[in-house]
Amino acid sequence: MSTILVIEHDPSDPLLRLGEWLTDAGATVEVRRPYAGDTVPEDTAAFDAVISLGGEMGAHDDSAAPWLPATRRLLARSVAARTPTLGICLGAQLLAAAGGGIVTRGENGPERGAYLTARRDAAEHDPLFRDLPLTPDVMHYHDDVVSVLPPGATLLLSSPGYPHQAWRQGDAAWAVQFHIETGADDLRAWAASDDLPMTGRFGPMLDEAAETMALVWRDVAVRFVALADAYAAARRDGAGGAP
Repeated sequence: MSTILVIEHDPSDPLLRLGEWLTDAGATVEVRRPYAGDTVPEDTAAFDAVISLGGEMGAHDDSAAPWLPATRRLLARSVAARTPTLGICLGAQLLAAAGGGIVTRGENGPERGAYLTARRDAAEHDPLFRDLPLTPDVMHYHDDVVSVLPPGATLLLSSPGYPHQAWRQGDAAWAVQFHIETGADDLRAWAASDDLPMTGRFGPMLDEAAETMALVWRDVAVRFVALADAYAAARRDGAGGAP
């Protein structure tokens, strides 16, 4: 059974349904909340996988969130150690920044609501994304984007608005600019709290997209746990990283 470290950056963006998917797949989840005083580990030695969640701050808002430098260091070391890693929204931007990518304000405005993405050819051979449909639904709520991917990153999902929707860094670190953990009501609550309009599909279409996403991204969560289990087995056998 693998142990997954989760960095929760904002109390408004916890694991939500992703937590249930992970535990149902057999993982043990350890959540660190640095905004509440929890420390960010120096490395991944005690864990089989890492997930970095979203938040209202930017990837370089170190003064507002002083744990972000430690998070970027941890993510960089996770990539180097080939520890299965997943960055979600802000977590994706932090992962990109840790690897030398560039995070900026989106030139085409924010994305809030349900959108479609398109699978890139490289996803066909990716261990986490290869079984995705050609145009998977995603749930967005962000202003910043990764405008330049880190050197050597592999683009896996794209869209007309912003091309860098999902990518892999190294062998076992994945980033998604969107949210897989949220349902339709979670997204509506964020928009109501911030008094911000939706820009993508919303209303009944948001509910429909959330139901479709639950089927697709639950399977991704299960595959992520399987990769974490494989990493744990490889480390026990002395292989030193994910197979």
